[in-house]
Amino acid sequence: MGEFHDKVRDRLIRYARIDTQSLPNTGKVVSTEKQYDLARVLRDELLEIGVSDVWLDEAHCVVYGTLPSNLPEGKGRSVGYVAHMDTAPDASGTEVKPWVLENYDGGDIVLNKEQNIVMRTADYPNLMNYVGQDLVLTDGTTLLGGDDKAAVAALVTAAEYAVQHPEFKHGPVQIAFTPDEEVAGLAKDLDLERFGAETAYTIDGDYLGVYSYETFNATEAQLTIRGLAVHPGTAKGILINAAEIACEFVGMLPKMDRPEYTEGREGYYFPHTIQGGVEHAMVHCLIRDFDDVNFRMRRNYIERCVEALNKKYGEGTVSVIFTNGYLSMKHEVDKVPHTVEYLKRAIQDCGVEPRVSAFRGGTDGSALSQRGLPTPNLSAGYENAHGRFEYVPVQAMEKNVEILLRLWEIYGEE
Repeated sequence: MGEFHDKVRDRLIRYARIDTQSLPNTGKVVSTEKQYDLARVLRDELLEIGVSDVWLDEAHCVVYGTLPSNLPEGKGRSVGYVAHMDTAPDASGTEVKPWVLENYDGGDIVLNKEQNIVMRTADYPNLMNYVGQDLVLTDGTTLLGGDDKAAVAALVTAAEYAVQHPEFKHGPVQIAFTPDEEVAGLAKDLDLERFGAETAYTIDGDYLGVYSYETFNATEAQLTIRGLAVHPGTAKGILINAAEIACEFVGMLPKMDRPEYTEGREGYYFPHTIQGGVEHAMVHCLIRDFDDVNFRMRRNYIERCVEALNKKYGEGTVSVIFTNGYLSMKHEVDKVPHTVEYLKRAIQDCGVEPRVSAFRGGTDGSALSQRGLPTPNLSAGYENAHGRFEYVPVQAMEKNVEILLRLWEIYGEE
């Protein structure tokens, strides 16, 4: 075992037990108060480690910290690192019971004997990539929260090493932990002036050694449908069924342009929420595409669908607004190619094969790049995020600590 093995393992277990699940569409600055529970733990831990300028923004649940340059005359580019504290609302994050399977032997894993919950290699073949490694798992009734607490654990551990080893030379390093990434918070309240970084990296995503400098262009179409209720016995020529119109809209979307039929750089429509009844209904539909032109065409197609439904059922029956939007980080990251070159070099120098991925999702870095802070992404190394079969190889977190430290060194050298 390396020197970081036990530290990242124990930190992940400790953080995973803190429920930080975020919730969509709450209208609150921070969607759930319980995210502050981890924020305060991290604030105190950074202070104890000896990180400088530690501050918790109580209004926005963002934790800041700084590792000042220890190069001559304080030289070096100021670089930021961002990980999110919340976990996804897709599966329960309450009473997470993490445990460690040491030296995984390649077989099916019994997560919960009492409830007969088994993670089978036939269903999750990636498990075979981790034979001989130590896996942090759940009891199969909740998610683990490795997305993104595996990143939090690695980042705190790297900061601790840098503070305890003054002979390790680096430029100024900025650290931030943010809320609500899983519900499109996208670091909107990260104070870039306080953060003080020229460029940054997020740490988020599956599979060790994967890095991304391109994400989807994204928005969400939120449709509101107004119907007219009347007794079905006398409904002819009068009834307008909002629920039925919602289903009709979904049926207008190209079937093969859905997440379950796409991969790689293929875009999609994802109608993920339908609610309502006869008088009122709503549909929330994600729109994603890597290509700028195709992205605009997808958004325009939604508008044409709304126009067609209003022509059929009467003007004002259906309205749409587009929210939670961001453009691909590539637009900004391409302006500072050293961010990708240094990251790739750090991964290679730590004995890992770099694998670039056009990320089929968004990170805090998508929005931060759009705000003028170029922010590519390094994977956190977890697997099966957002579900009850999520797991994190301890060795992946351990290696990410090494990659982060090497990246800090490279920036210092340059």
